[in-house]
Amino acid sequence: MEKRELLYSGKAKSVYTTDDNDFMVLEFRNDTSAFDGKKVEQLDNKGLVNNKFNAFIMQSLEDAGIPTHFERLLSDTESVVKRLDMIPLECVVRNVAAGSLCRRLGVEEGIELMPPTFELFLKNDELGDPMVNEFHARSFGWAEEAHIERMKELTFQVNSVLKDLFAQGGMLLVDYKLEFGLFRGEVVLGDEFSPDGCRLWDADTREKLDKDRFRQGLGSVVESYMEVGRRIGVTF
Repeated sequence: MEKRELLYSGKAKSVYTTDDNDFMVLEFRNDTSAFDGKKVEQLDNKGLVNNKFNAFIMQSLEDAGIPTHFERLLSDTESVVKRLDMIPLECVVRNVAAGSLCRRLGVEEGIELMPPTFELFLKNDELGDPMVNEFHARSFGWAEEAHIERMKELTFQVNSVLKDLFAQGGMLLVDYKLEFGLFRGEVVLGDEFSPDGCRLWDADTREKLDKDRFRQGLGSVVESYMEVGRRIGVTF
C-alpha cells in the first residue's frame, strides 16, 4: 500500500491518503497538547508508544467482536486504517468520577460510578467540544438515531472488555472517549485508544498513569504510558 498526500493534521496525529480509497495511513506524532492547545510539548517516543498501544487495544477489541477501523501496523509510528465517514461526536464513559465531571457537578474525585455514566460531546475545537445530548445530535443532523444507539452499544461493549483487561494489569479504567464513523454503512470504532484519551489509575495506589501526568505536570508521561502497556502485554 502506497502512502500518498497529507489529508489532515491534528494535535497529535496526521492522516494520509493511500492508493486505495478505502484505506488511510494514521501517523502518531510526538506532539502532546492539553487545555485546547494552550500547553504543547514534544515527548520523545510518544508517537511510537501510542501507535503500538493503540494497535494492541484495537486488536483486542476486534477479537471481542467489536468492529474497528484498524487494519495493521505499517511502521513504528504508522498504522493502516479504514477510511471512515466520521460522526462528529465523542462518546465518553466514566467509571470513576474525575476531571471535568468533578468540576461540573462538584463531586469528589475517585467516587465509583454505578452504573457508569455515558456522555456525548460535539467535536468542535472552536467551541471547546461542548457536551450535547442525543436530541441535539438528531436535531442538528450530526447522527441518525440508529447510529447513536449503535455507538452507545459499542461504547459499553468496549467498557466491558477494557475494564477487565486493565484490571488484569492492576489498573482502574477511570474514563475514556471514543469516536466512531461509518464504513460501508456500518458504525465502526475509529480514531485511537491510548492513554492520551482515557484515564488510568493504579488500582492500589491510585497513581495516575495517563495524560493527566502531562496536564498536571507530574512528569514521566511516556514512561507511564509504557508501564500501562507492559502491564497488559503490549510489546514496544
